[in-house]
Amino acid sequence: MTLLVRLLALADRVSSPRPAYAHCDLPCGVYDPVQAKVEAESVKAILEKYQASTDEVFKERCIIIKEERAELVKHHLWVLWTDYFKPPHLEKYPELHDIFWKATKTAGETKHSTDVAVADDLLSQIAEIDRIFWETKKG
Repeated sequence: MTLLVRLLALADRVSSPRPAYAHCDLPCGVYDPVQAKVEAESVKAILEKYQASTDEVFKERCIIIKEERAELVKHHLWVLWTDYFKPPHLEKYPELHDIFWKATKTAGETKHSTDVAVADDLLSQIAEIDRIFWETKKG
């Protein structure tokens, strides 16, 4: 056996990955619904400015930025849903799936709407996710 083959065999034994067990993909503390909330508040503020303006160029810019922010809301919600929440949370909070489904659908709806009430609905749905999230952090 050549020296190179022996070194590779040794490296395989020394560097083989070991399973890690953790609640999250990363150590706890990196996930927080506040990211989705900040973007949803931006969506609402943009819609309020849109409604108050008569400048068509400004309104067009509002729509572009609002849609970007709404997409970020969806992203942050899906990160929470797919990376933070686990089956034990769903057992304790069986409504979680429906809450996330509705919130991401509402975030998508804000992309197609100029109604501030839709943004308010989104913020209330995120508030419910936030409440449950912090309850899971206690226990």
